[in-house]
Amino acid sequence: MTAGERSVGHSPSARPSIEQEREPSVAQATTALPHWDMTVVYPGIDAPEFEAGMQELDHSFTDLERLAARTCAAERHGQAVNDEVVAAFEEVTGALNATGELSETITSFVHGYTSVDSRNDRAQARASELRRYWSRLSKVMTRYTAWVGSLDVEALLDRSPVAREHEFAVRRARVEAAHLMTQSEEDLVAELTLAGGSAWGKLHDDLTSQIMMPVKKEAGTVVELPMSEVRNLAMNPDRDVRRRAYEAELAAWQRWETPIRAALNGVKGEHLTLIKRRDWDDVLDESVFQNHIDRETLDAMLGAARAAFPDLRRYLKAKATALGVDTMAWYDLFAPLSADAPVWEWDDGVAFVIEQFGTFSDRMRDLAYRAVDEGWIDAELRAGKVGGAFCMQLRGEESRVLANYTPAWDGVSTMAHELGHAYHNLCEAGRTPLQRFGTPMTLAETASTFCETILRQAALAQGTEREQLAILEASLQDATQTIMDIISRFDFERAVFARRQSRELSADEFSELMLDAQRQTYGDGIDDTQRHRAMWAVKGHYYSPDYAFYNYPYLFGLLFGVGLYARYQQDPDTFRANYDDLLSATGLDDVATLAARFGIDIRTPAFWESSLDVIRADIDRFVTLVDATT
Repeated sequence: MTAGERSVGHSPSARPSIEQEREPSVAQATTALPHWDMTVVYPGIDAPEFEAGMQELDHSFTDLERLAARTCAAERHGQAVNDEVVAAFEEVTGALNATGELSETITSFVHGYTSVDSRNDRAQARASELRRYWSRLSKVMTRYTAWVGSLDVEALLDRSPVAREHEFAVRRARVEAAHLMTQSEEDLVAELTLAGGSAWGKLHDDLTSQIMMPVKKEAGTVVELPMSEVRNLAMNPDRDVRRRAYEAELAAWQRWETPIRAALNGVKGEHLTLIKRRDWDDVLDESVFQNHIDRETLDAMLGAARAAFPDLRRYLKAKATALGVDTMAWYDLFAPLSADAPVWEWDDGVAFVIEQFGTFSDRMRDLAYRAVDEGWIDAELRAGKVGGAFCMQLRGEESRVLANYTPAWDGVSTMAHELGHAYHNLCEAGRTPLQRFGTPMTLAETASTFCETILRQAALAQGTEREQLAILEASLQDATQTIMDIISRFDFERAVFARRQSRELSADEFSELMLDAQRQTYGDGIDDTQRHRAMWAVKGHYYSPDYAFYNYPYLFGLLFGVGLYARYQQDPDTFRANYDDLLSATGLDDVATLAARFGIDIRTPAFWESSLDVIRADIDRFVTLVDATT
């Protein structure tokens, strides 16, 4: 129940909602794209109703802090579990849930403004205020965890129905309490991180969303473009355009490397200091605990994935053949195979998502209808808006989905992915905030990957060879990113932590470590002189002060979701009967126990290899289609 489990990356939702990794296409939509509607919560960021909500939140926090100070004081640690202790536990747990519910909604509301316009100073000021509330909640959670962890857990579970509702969190509190500093030290960290790790992370977010750079267009004119648009050019059909964008991007990162280098050193240095003071043997030990898995599971998954590198390189070489180049450069990774790839306008893409969701269940289809009809989605690419895509829970059953939609298969697939997150939120809506906060990043991708797979399989079954090739290409792009690139980032981060223990790293050192990690994963699938030395500056995941290794959960999510889809194909009716319950329970048990519901053993390589075999089959199919068309 650590405060760090509440929020990850750009999404402030209670359940970690992992940002979509794929790069959006450069193609432009020809129809108006929707902006999301946040007015169902408050009329606006300056509205009196919102101000009243902020005041209510402040009162709620003040009451919660007083209650926690009285109930969870150090002198009450180790108390015998009697009626008084049970009543105190249930009172403070109820207050935590109530405050968490309100703070989640208000935080998501404000994020709905800052994520689509990073230059909105009023919204940024409100976001800064809210970070202080999360700091206050962190202090309360630390106090609560230390107290609960000191109690006789079995006696508490036996006597309290509220404890039984939160059994997994209560049991984890015993472990977490062993990795806490003193209360005064934890309180100080919660305050200092606002000017430390969190501030460094915010600097990275704000800076990278506002970088502008000169890019030479086809006619020879030079235009200033934001980083998001330049990175979008990675999917331009013209290789020369892609190359110029790649070179402009690398030059821009080099110009801004000093503050970004400082940010990464600051975040990782703070994390290492706290790991040592909290008595974790290794940063990775804390990470697997946060993700509700163990090192045995992580090693089994990574080992199976590394064994698939030759197959993914085979895909890259086949794509090079399709593009008519000897070896792929980094700027070819997201290149379309043809300039006339199938177009998916917004209305067509949304209709296809709704139709295919309906093949699984009415509930999933109706969720997609609601998202479109009730203004849950912000799809237009525009200046000041963050890149990528994410989903955040807003209130109750409602979510909000940010995308940068492009009229290509990738845009449709991304929508299915993010609406999968919304479906997960729907299934968890009946849970308390403390239960939802427990969903780890490893399981945050379960529904999104599953929904994406439903869509892809339907499109492959219905498509022509040309359409199949485009769909397989998009899917294998993702697989390459989620397996090869994610492991390169994992290896990079391990190397950074090892070196950062003794000193800060220079920008050149970060770049060399990044290039070496890419060399070990991509191998001869990518031209060794055309890699991406600045990827450490690109990915905001490195800049989270609460989460190290914000990378391998993507890999877990992909392979676990693919494996679940295979179970669905084997026995659809039984799977449907259990699937929503699984999503509802992702914060209520460790991953191995939840996976066992479907007969999956995640601690052995066999399951991971079976999921990778599905991807290998797609590679075989892709290579065959390329050979037939070139």
